[in-house]
Amino acid sequence: MRRIMFTYFTSDPSSRALCSPMLLSTFSHFSLFHMAANMYVLWSFSSSIVSLLGCEQFVAVYLSAGVVSTFVSYVAKMATGKFEPSLGASGAIMTVLAAVCTKMPEAKLAIIFLPMFTFTAGSALKAIIAFDTAGLALGWRFFDHAAHLGGALFGMWYVTYGHELIWKNREPLVKAWHEIRTKNTGKGGGRSN
Repeated sequence: MRRIMFTYFTSDPSSRALCSPMLLSTFSHFSLFHMAANMYVLWSFSSSIVSLLGCEQFVAVYLSAGVVSTFVSYVAKMATGKFEPSLGASGAIMTVLAAVCTKMPEAKLAIIFLPMFTFTAGSALKAIIAFDTAGLALGWRFFDHAAHLGGALFGMWYVTYGHELIWKNREPLVKAWHEIRTKNTGKGGGRSN
C-alpha cells in the first residue's frame, strides 16, 4: 500500500502520476493529528459554508479547491526546485475558511485552546494569508504554504466572483444533461425500479 499511497495520494510535480494526486492527496493525511486538525477546522466552518453555497455547490467547490490548491503547490515547487511530496486537505479547507471569512468578515472567531481571545473572521483571514506568504517567501517547510495560499485565494475569488460566473451559469449545461438522460431512459438505457 505504501507505493500506491506515495504514487496516487501524495502530490509531487516530479511524480509519474500528476493529475489524480491533485484530487486524491486531498483525502490523505500524514498522521492522525494532521487529519484531526483538518477535520476540526472543516467541521467548524462547514455549517456556514453549506448555508452560503448549499450542499451540491459546497462539494463542487471543495473538490475543485483540492485540485486548485495542489496546482498552486506544483507551480511553487517547480519555481523553487524543491520537489517534495505533500498531502492533506489543508488547501481545500483553506478555501472553505477563506470563503466564510470573506462573506462574513465581522463574525467572531476563537482558537479552541484560547476561547477567551476572540477576533474577527476578516482579521483571521489576513493573519493566515500573511503567515503563509511569509512561509512561502522564507522557505518554511512545516506546511505547504503555497497550497494554503492557493486555497485561500480560490475561496476568496469563488465567493466574490466565481459563484456568479460558474454556478449561476450552469443551467444550460444541466438542462442539456437532463435531456441526454431523458433520451437514454426512453430508449431503454435507464434502469427500471
